[in-house]
Amino acid sequence: MLPLEGVKVLDLSRVLAGPYATMTLADLGADVLKVEHPERGDDTRHWGPPFAGEGEDRQSAYFLAVNRNKRSTGVDLKSPDGLGRVKELAANADVLIENWRRGALERLGLGYETLRETNPGLIYCSITGFGPGSDEDSPGYDFLVQARAGIMGITGFPDSEGGSPTKVGVAIADIVCGLQASTAILAALHRRSETGEGARIEVPLFESTFSWLANRAQEYLLTGEDTGRLGNAHPTIVPYQSFSASDMDLAVAIGNNAQFAKLCEAVGRPDLAQDERYATNPDRVANRDTLVAELQGEFSKRKAEEWISTIREAGIPCGPVNTLSDVFSDEHVLGSGILQEVDHPAAGMLKMLASPVLVDGERLPIRRPPPTLGQHTNEEA
Repeated sequence: MLPLEGVKVLDLSRVLAGPYATMTLADLGADVLKVEHPERGDDTRHWGPPFAGEGEDRQSAYFLAVNRNKRSTGVDLKSPDGLGRVKELAANADVLIENWRRGALERLGLGYETLRETNPGLIYCSITGFGPGSDEDSPGYDFLVQARAGIMGITGFPDSEGGSPTKVGVAIADIVCGLQASTAILAALHRRSETGEGARIEVPLFESTFSWLANRAQEYLLTGEDTGRLGNAHPTIVPYQSFSASDMDLAVAIGNNAQFAKLCEAVGRPDLAQDERYATNPDRVANRDTLVAELQGEFSKRKAEEWISTIREAGIPCGPVNTLSDVFSDEHVLGSGILQEVDHPAAGMLKMLASPVLVDGERLPIRRPPPTLGQHTNEEA
């Protein structure tokens, strides 16, 4: 039995943050019913190429990525019948999640205060662009939020190396917001099991992104200094970054002085561990440029695979900087069970990423392929 088996989730969200949250709940066993416009569906159904399958039921890779283990029902919320249908579904749901513009669902009679009258145990989660404040009515978009929340300001190589602010390579603001939302929903489900009370939850995209500045935020609050972009280096640990071997890059993560000494031995430079400029991590941070230059000079002499083998044998955390083709042929990935095949009604057999979570030693399965638009409209709720 999966942890959330028996939990009914009504999904009025679209694009990424909300669907990622509901997919997380669906992976854990919840019955997620995705409500979509019967003709347009979720915007991401049309975000391609690439697409799987042909014709009207072709599926974009974007939609497939965040909608496994769900059902889809086609409902026009602008029609009285459609609105009534959603109200019926909400009356029997445990969780409702939405990311409409603030106030839009209230105007349709689908706000929390209205729905709780018939379902006082309802957990109602809204994903918004911004929380209470001057911009609370503004929409949220991943790229703009990464820029405004400071993520791009600390991502990318410094100006001195020809770099510029860079977004993370996936819509990480949406994904983290979705995880925050699913976490809050799980907490509310736990409280409801004790008290019977529902909950009104709001998870703003901007604030959830701002919050994962984490140590970089606290460093700024302590010092008032903007350390800016450091490429693949770490602001407070050295060496903890990528280096260029003769053929490709590799990543090295040193967490303490003993590991540093072992690394110096492994690269044939034990003298560096004896140098007083590099005796402790604060010393290495202060003298980052000269130390990194010394190490880079050694790494450039051999291929990455040789270095990775040598450094791992010394007990030092080290690994390749993989491309997508590299990671999908990685031995650990291939043996982990996170890649699963599922039979899709329109696209045929699809290889997909499954949940990263294991429960009782078993990886959470893909029980349902991502649905075609309105595939389950005529099923019982």
